[in-house]
Amino acid sequence: MIRPTKGKTPRRPVPKKQLNNQKDPVGVYCRVRPLGSEDEECCVEVISNTTIQLHAPDGLKANRNGEFKETQYTFKKVFGLKTTQKELFDDVAKPLVEDLVHCKNGLLFTYGVTGSGKTYTMTGSPGQGGLLPRSLDMIFNSIGPFQAKRFVFKPDDKNGMEVQNQVDALLERQKRESQQSVPKTPSSRQKLDPEFADMISPEDSSKAEGVDEDSSYSVFVSYIEIYNNYIYDLLEDAPFDPIKPKPPQSKILREDQNHNMYVAGCTEVEVKSTEEAFEVFWRGQKKRRIANTQLNRESSRSHSVFIVKLAQAPLDADGDNVLQDKNQVNVSQLCLVDLAGSERTSRTRAEGNRLREAGNINQSLMTLRTCIEVLRENQMCGTNKMVPYRDSKVTHLFKNYFDGEGKVRMVVCVNPNADDYEETMLVMRFAEMTQEVEVARPVDRPICGFAAGRRHRNQAFKEELSRRLEERGGPVDGEPPSALGQLLQSLPQLPPCEISDPADDVTFPRVIECLEKRLKIRQMLTGEYNKAANMLKSMLQDLDGKLISKENFIHDQQGKLGEKDKMIHNQKNEIDRLEKKSKMLEYKIDILQKTTNIYEEDKRVLQHELETREQRLQRELSEKKRMEARMQGFVTDEKLRWQKECERRVNAKELEMQNKLWVKDEKLKQLKAIVTENKTENRPDKPQRPSREKDRAPAKRSASPSPIPTAAPVRPMHRRSHSAGAERWVDHKPLTNVELDTVMQPNVPNAIKVTAPSEKALSKCDKYMLTHQEVASDGEIQTKLIKGEVFKTRGGGQAVQFTDIETLKQETPVAPSRKRRSSENGPNQEQNKDGDWTDVETRCSVAVEMRAGSKVGPGYQHHGYPKRRKP
Repeated sequence: MIRPTKGKTPRRPVPKKQLNNQKDPVGVYCRVRPLGSEDEECCVEVISNTTIQLHAPDGLKANRNGEFKETQYTFKKVFGLKTTQKELFDDVAKPLVEDLVHCKNGLLFTYGVTGSGKTYTMTGSPGQGGLLPRSLDMIFNSIGPFQAKRFVFKPDDKNGMEVQNQVDALLERQKRESQQSVPKTPSSRQKLDPEFADMISPEDSSKAEGVDEDSSYSVFVSYIEIYNNYIYDLLEDAPFDPIKPKPPQSKILREDQNHNMYVAGCTEVEVKSTEEAFEVFWRGQKKRRIANTQLNRESSRSHSVFIVKLAQAPLDADGDNVLQDKNQVNVSQLCLVDLAGSERTSRTRAEGNRLREAGNINQSLMTLRTCIEVLRENQMCGTNKMVPYRDSKVTHLFKNYFDGEGKVRMVVCVNPNADDYEETMLVMRFAEMTQEVEVARPVDRPICGFAAGRRHRNQAFKEELSRRLEERGGPVDGEPPSALGQLLQSLPQLPPCEISDPADDVTFPRVIECLEKRLKIRQMLTGEYNKAANMLKSMLQDLDGKLISKENFIHDQQGKLGEKDKMIHNQKNEIDRLEKKSKMLEYKIDILQKTTNIYEEDKRVLQHELETREQRLQRELSEKKRMEARMQGFVTDEKLRWQKECERRVNAKELEMQNKLWVKDEKLKQLKAIVTENKTENRPDKPQRPSREKDRAPAKRSASPSPIPTAAPVRPMHRRSHSAGAERWVDHKPLTNVELDTVMQPNVPNAIKVTAPSEKALSKCDKYMLTHQEVASDGEIQTKLIKGEVFKTRGGGQAVQFTDIETLKQETPVAPSRKRRSSENGPNQEQNKDGDWTDVETRCSVAVEMRAGSKVGPGYQHHGYPKRRKP
């Protein structure tokens, strides 16, 4: 079999990143570790395989008056206390390893409070390997038979891979073996470090499906640490000075030609087995412990990142060697990140360097939360805010994953101890918010143009060739037979050519006959070869024509495909715009719905309050009507009672006035009788005219007394004057008053004397006195001093409330009587006859000083005021 010569593969352009509108949310899982002891108080309860519930500790409830409520949080899946490392790996990390084999990136975080089980989840323990060793084991179980020889793939220090030919790779291997710097793969698990030996049992091994057998693979690992926002390489072989150790040098982040972030100058070690890869990881762990011991720091105060790179390239057309084309090399990576523990310095009481470390840790975790919040807001609200990736090395290094370079998953580790309740609450809120962020789904890698099954055909050809060589005795001197040797072996063998006799006529004819047969066979083979060559040439020409037509057709189809791609791209952009607009509208609708619910609730509350007030108002109105009816009856009763009382008082007053008039009339009669008697004694010769009843003038009834002022009730008992105080008075004396020149005159010191009241005078005083004169029933002028108090009104004016009336009366005892004399046969004559009333002075004094209730005469018994009855 003649193998075709190997041609040079044309160089292909760098494939552009394909846009993908399909997005997946960040997968957030939760793992609850068991309590350290049974005496510890638990604050976490697993409700279902997707929900946990947090209970506030008793002390926290007491501090908040019992108002803190229980909260529930939902995850993609919750792993309880009985979850094994294998179950956790199958659900969380196994899909990421399968994507890694199929040229897709992956990022896995472990996040939680210090002591929540993050390192155990990531690394594990002997016999219980964590996510990292199981991921490495699955990778090598999947690509083990298809790995390239060492140094065929070589990092280019720019986050890319180069492909070396077999000769350069062989020289590189010999050079590295001479330096003895390449770690050799252990022959068995018993020779490994006991700290990481037997991490995974053989029955727990996993393998990815659908591995491309026509590609060659190589695995590179790197291990870095981010501490105080500095990046350190844990695999760097730096010289160690025991006398004066130097701190490790910090690395910087750079961006490659595909705009992916990477750690510049980071050591990448090529490994060929799970044991070798985990040995490299453990070497970095030991270096990390030494650095922590030297710098007096804890491992939980830094972020550790273990990066697994898988380089793969297709085999050539023969299926024998790796294709020497850098553009055909695909590099995918899986980042396993163990974040630093989230803690509160108030509870840990950190001081000095520890306090600064905790501040830097919290700052980096806060930056991660901020980036997640901004991504969530941009996706939900359709905004385009800048995500602050550069504020922290952790977010800056992994920003490509959140921009659509691979899947992102997070395992939230929870310690159910009640002492970590508040930190756990913050972790749960961050995890709940992270689940709402969506990351673009990574696209599949482009398919190589070679036919599938190249490795299998090459292996079958080698096996068939080896079998044939074994049947024919094998190659000479250990060399494989060439095409000419195979052709010679197919021709008839030459007979022996040794001639021992000159007369030998048999040997030459045999040789000649054999050569003629060989010539015939050669001519026949040449004819068949020419015929086959011509046929192959015509077939190649036909194929070339068909190929040219197909190339033209493909070119046309590519042009149409480009137009379709542009159209699809425009439609995808339009769909993206409409999706963002739809999300924004949904967000607005959600806000409006919430606002509507709030308004509806307020409306119901106000409606209920309005109904309550209307009912109260109805009750008050009915109560008011009942009260009005009752008060109306009461007013009617009081009105009737006061009418009767007023009638009774009027009757009593009329009777009193009649008695007074009668008493005055009697006094006048007596005075008249005395005067008449004196004149009769002086003129005895003049006879007295008998009195006749018809000559008597009708008794003059005095006018009804002036009404008492309604402003204030008249005080029945009062002093003669209240002007002795320090109040200021308004002395109101009208011009119509007559000067009586009596001895007892009202004199008010420090008073304002006016003839007509004015508001100005009233505003300056607090007392008011009106001097009023009127003619009494006996013809004498009596003076009344009407007193009152001055008040300010609400309108700003002055008002007077009368409180007292003081009466000044002047009487003349010797004044002639205005009554006509009584008859001679009256009772006075009878008294004169008795001789008791002969003395004028005695009679006058008795008449003036007589009091009510006296037994002197019947006319004086009703002079007193009647006793007032209670109403």
